[in-house]
Amino acid sequence: MKNFISYKSRMILRLCLPFILLCLSAWPSTAPASGLIAVQSINIKPYNEALKGFREACNCDAEQFIISEMEGTDIIKKIHEERPDVILAVGVDALGKVKNVKNIPVVYVMVLNPQSVLSSNENITGVSLYVAPEKQLSVLKNALPGLKSVGLLFDPLRSGDFVRKASLAASAAGIELTAKEVRNSKDVPAMLKELNGKINAFWMLPDITVITPETVEYLFLYTLENKIPVMTFSDKYLGMGALMSLDADAYDIGKQAWEITKNILSGTPVRELKETDARDALVTINQKIAGKLGITISRERLNKARVVNGK
Repeated sequence: MKNFISYKSRMILRLCLPFILLCLSAWPSTAPASGLIAVQSINIKPYNEALKGFREACNCDAEQFIISEMEGTDIIKKIHEERPDVILAVGVDALGKVKNVKNIPVVYVMVLNPQSVLSSNENITGVSLYVAPEKQLSVLKNALPGLKSVGLLFDPLRSGDFVRKASLAASAAGIELTAKEVRNSKDVPAMLKELNGKINAFWMLPDITVITPETVEYLFLYTLENKIPVMTFSDKYLGMGALMSLDADAYDIGKQAWEITKNILSGTPVRELKETDARDALVTINQKIAGKLGITISRERLNKARVVNGK
């Protein structure tokens, strides 16, 4: 009798096993956290959004180290103890912290000018905070269909790489780009005057040599007096007189970072994965400034844009 029960139990288990395995395979799961570590500069919403985009794209729960909350902790030692397959560096301080880890691939996000931090990038790649110039010019041209010429000021040491890409993008879009080099913020007023009569719009870059509290005030006085629309990189400048802003989409940057990470985990050498710019942006239009400039912006051409009434 005992043997019969044992035999019957085995038969039931054998018949049910495929169904059990099928249920287990269909059960929602996340990738193991041990293979990925996110080192984050500080706990702020844009950085959290980037990490959220990364985690949701990879369906994983990467372990998170927030530098500002781990004072006195040897984060590099902890990384080596964990032995991750890839490190995600969120923010410039995080990239500065992990850039000397040579034996683990590093993917950075939410870093404006990564080349100013990196001396070597054999094992480092990522997504910068710059919105791809092609995307910016496309949005600007949709907002201003008659656009022919755009001007910008830049420090070649800080924004030279981006401006080279911007020149190629402008040429492909049929836009004349006039870019003036600025090596000292005191030269901004003179360089702006050199753009008189040469441009239909001004492209404001996140270049800290060009953009200071003093130069920003002069920039918007100049552009409003000369009725030149300004496209900027942050909606905080809309209240000062910019026509439109293109803020990098942090959530989508996180998704881009996972696409790079996935290639690394699949065996692609990091040196073959070029750094890239953010591919998507959150567009905001200042309707009041548009009125002052005598510009009518078609909502149909910018159907995803947010509209505000700045000063």
